[in-house]
Amino acid sequence: MASNLTFSFETYLVGGAVRDQLLNLPIIDRDWVVVGANYAQMLEHGFKSVGKDFPVFLHPDTHEEYALARQERKTGKGYHGFSVIADGTVSLEEDLSRRDLTINAIAKACDGRLIDPYNGIDDLNARVLRHVSIAFKEDPVRVLRLARFYARLYDFGFKIATETKQLISEMIAQGELNYLSPERIWIELSKALNGAHPDQFIACLRELGALKIILPEVDALFGIPQRPEYHPEIDSGLHTLMVMRQAALLNADADTLFACLCHDLGKATTPTHILPKHTQHESRGAVLAKKLAQRLKIPNDTQTLAIKVAKYHLYFHTLNQLRAVTILKLLLSLDALRRPLVLDQFILACIADERGRLCFEDREILQGEFLKECLIALKGIDAKQLLLTVDPAKIPEIIHLERLKKIKNVIKDYTWS
Repeated sequence: MASNLTFSFETYLVGGAVRDQLLNLPIIDRDWVVVGANYAQMLEHGFKSVGKDFPVFLHPDTHEEYALARQERKTGKGYHGFSVIADGTVSLEEDLSRRDLTINAIAKACDGRLIDPYNGIDDLNARVLRHVSIAFKEDPVRVLRLARFYARLYDFGFKIATETKQLISEMIAQGELNYLSPERIWIELSKALNGAHPDQFIACLRELGALKIILPEVDALFGIPQRPEYHPEIDSGLHTLMVMRQAALLNADADTLFACLCHDLGKATTPTHILPKHTQHESRGAVLAKKLAQRLKIPNDTQTLAIKVAKYHLYFHTLNQLRAVTILKLLLSLDALRRPLVLDQFILACIADERGRLCFEDREILQGEFLKECLIALKGIDAKQLLLTVDPAKIPEIIHLERLKKIKNVIKDYTWS
């Protein structure tokens, strides 16, 4: 057990900790199920109640989560449409039956025995993601979780069971995914963006037919052609996945990954008659990125970065052709002087965009270094000294001219090859 605290209830390690242990992956969190106890008894033994919707407690010594074995009954639509039974009479097998995937429905007793009533170990060995029961279709969040597990275990070669795909098709046809709350979508999406293969999360949702419901702006990119001399991969949706992959390889944070996801949304609304060109897709994309972020109630900083990357990423790719005044406008628009981290995120997203093309994956990119040199030059301006030498009313104009001078010097001295 996890502690020297003793009591008569049966406790089992469950879920991800058991799964990851069997896959020889590091165990991040350990969750326990308690069989044969009720709410009052848990409190009597010193556990602290922390569950808002379910009977979950913190162990008094280890602070690990212990949940009463429970059953759920569908009472309405969506994630919250359930009633919970957790009165001490629920068995371990009944508790495991409500879990999403068989590989997450394995328990481990304190003596090391594995309890596997739904053949999760067989599915682990066969690299199959399979729903435990028909109850899977009662909770639309499980579709997002399935895609997240697919992405997380992508390097292991897991595939989704045919019958699970069929069940999800039924859920989509019945409109169950329409009841996903924006907040819940963002929770699962942000977790996926923090993973090693965020691109596969999106690819999985599309394969399941769920992307068009959850992220229709992204789904619309697939099938949209691009100019082959710049994008040998042709397809705009495939390019977006490749950009996300490159960003993940660069260890980009979730905010930057979200910006990569949204950077080319405007290409889905390009007038048909100008395809495969995408004139002004940046401004259209910024509008779509804002609408998507607001719909999902995404944090302001994340939203702002996505909009700026969508709007200005072509500036990055053509920096060696831009005038000093345009480069200054870019840096000020990014608020780089006050928020250098945003500039770092912008650069990372744009590098991923540059490399996220077929045969461009190893391309050397100097634009980021150039922008950072420009920022260093701008920070070297002593505004206080200027105040002592010129009319205060002229300070904004003088600073603007000094900034242009600094950037021109960087342009003159910078070597692009």
